[in-house]
Amino acid sequence: MTSPAPAIAPYGSWTSPISAVDLAASGHPVDGGRFVGDEVWWSELRPTEGGRTAIRRRRDPDVVVDVLPAPWNARTRVHEYGGGAWTVAGGSVLVFAEFSDQRLYRFDPLADAAPIPITPMSPTPSSDRYGDLTIVGDEVWCVRERHDGEAIVRDICAIPLDGRAEIDPAAVRSIVGGSDFLAYPRLSPDGERLAWIAWNHPQMPWDGTELRILALASGDVGVLMGGTEESVLQPEWVDDETLHVISDRSGWWNLYRVDLRRDVAPIRPVAADFAAPLWQLGAVWHAALDTGMLLTTRTVGTDTLALLDPATGALSDIVLDGIASVQIADVDGRRILLRCGGARVASGLRLLDLDTGTLTDIRLSVDDLPDVEFLPEAQSLTFAGPEREVHALVYAPRNPNFTAPDGELPPYVAFVHGGPTAHVAPAVHLVYAYFTSRGIGVVDVNYGGSSGFGREYRNRLRGQWGIVDVEDTVAAVRGLADSGLADPDRLAIEGGSAGGWTVLSALTTSDVFACGVSYYGVAELVEFVKETHDFESRYIDGLIGPLPEAIDLYIERAPVNNVGGLSCPVLLLQGLSDPIVPPSQAERFRAALLDKGIPHAYLAYEGEAHGFRRVETIVSAREAELSFYGQVLGFETPGIPRLELWRP
Repeated sequence: MTSPAPAIAPYGSWTSPISAVDLAASGHPVDGGRFVGDEVWWSELRPTEGGRTAIRRRRDPDVVVDVLPAPWNARTRVHEYGGGAWTVAGGSVLVFAEFSDQRLYRFDPLADAAPIPITPMSPTPSSDRYGDLTIVGDEVWCVRERHDGEAIVRDICAIPLDGRAEIDPAAVRSIVGGSDFLAYPRLSPDGERLAWIAWNHPQMPWDGTELRILALASGDVGVLMGGTEESVLQPEWVDDETLHVISDRSGWWNLYRVDLRRDVAPIRPVAADFAAPLWQLGAVWHAALDTGMLLTTRTVGTDTLALLDPATGALSDIVLDGIASVQIADVDGRRILLRCGGARVASGLRLLDLDTGTLTDIRLSVDDLPDVEFLPEAQSLTFAGPEREVHALVYAPRNPNFTAPDGELPPYVAFVHGGPTAHVAPAVHLVYAYFTSRGIGVVDVNYGGSSGFGREYRNRLRGQWGIVDVEDTVAAVRGLADSGLADPDRLAIEGGSAGGWTVLSALTTSDVFACGVSYYGVAELVEFVKETHDFESRYIDGLIGPLPEAIDLYIERAPVNNVGGLSCPVLLLQGLSDPIVPPSQAERFRAALLDKGIPHAYLAYEGEAHGFRRVETIVSAREAELSFYGQVLGFETPGIPRLELWRP
């Protein structure tokens, strides 16, 4: 029996089985997997439960249950982006940071009792925060962040597991501080030294960090490697005198061996990145196996898992069919927990058996995927811009039930990632399929400043934010149009956070796009650096320039000051509890749109912060975005509520 011929319908108007509800209700991003006895535990974002982060486990292949019951929410606000919010002590005792008050709690899932606080109440709500948790004997060692009015102090501290610090704050021991930021507390095997990574404003951890060592008995602190122009990450002790560490001193994040005499030697120089920007604490890019071999991940556009022999430098790739992004979660002998995915392989937690090469699903980040014929294929393309090459991923429209009229070219949306140091690889993005299955193409741009292509590529954005990112995104969409793949009159752009800045900058300084969508995007800079959180409060020094010297550039580059160059509609979406890009950013841009009489819509969501986490918000935002494109780009959006645009 033959399938019916595809119906002919304009791009953008195709009927899709993928709804905005599917994006939210079936999606539950999985992270932080670890072996706990015979079980695997992980953290999981639950949009259907108000966006809480649950700790879960798989009881058998068909039953996933909570370790930490609702409404407990294991999420730390250190650096606002968090990381390392939970660990396990004593076999199966969960230690976690509770999002609502940021205290640490101890919870035994086998006991019939509620979680017990092990840190004191903060002087003001959530002013004391803890992340990068590690169990050391009968204590938790971690990064602590303390807010006292405008002052913020961070250190590495030790917290007794028995809970006595809950009523005696003096029971919390400060081990070391001395810098604006700290990460990766690592105790030497003999217990005599602590290694960690430190950096200060205005550096970000991908700009410059130091590997520091504390002699616990004497209190002496030394610097083994690093500086303001060398990013050092993830130190791990090999023995009492030697560490393996990642550094980008060669122009790429590679693995090195360093000893207490400061002798530094590369293990295997490779033109690839064995790390990524440290946005969240606790990230792992290499892990030692029982054999002494190192399990590694490296990136040049896409990720590769490999075994590295630290004695010889031999690098042996591990082939994982269909996998384009991979992160190491935990190691247990020859069993490896990975968070991985690809263009046709849903992201999630998987178990790799190194002996057999078998990769077994533990928990995917989506419950159900649509039929593969509705998923777009990722095509990696490099576009030649006027100044430099630009890497991008292209997802063409795809729906087996529809085809477009002869001669019609599809509309395309340029997705601009945040960071701006983030990196995109081929992946199953249901958001992309939501658009491509309706006949709207997607191009995901790794503009200059993105990670995964070496330090020089990241540094292209130094002092050039709002210029290089815009030029590269424009080069990608123009390349699509010039190749006859996209309708040059129906190009849109969307992005969040730093990506939202690029959206607004592109709309106000170029005439390439017919419309744009900004998710909690930065719109101006002078007030932003006063209002944003501490971790990124000096980030703009590198992206634009330091104040007060660069004040003219802050004003000149800000999209809110360039609305005179804007002539197309804009959709603004914003969480009203966002501490990173406050609502004032969107509100200032909206006021400028009203002043100039630009058609637009502004949707603000109570209780949402930086990155939407609730089902109702995700559904509302995506349906609004689709309706917006339909109205501006000229196609029907059947079954989608109509977004009301303000018009003069």
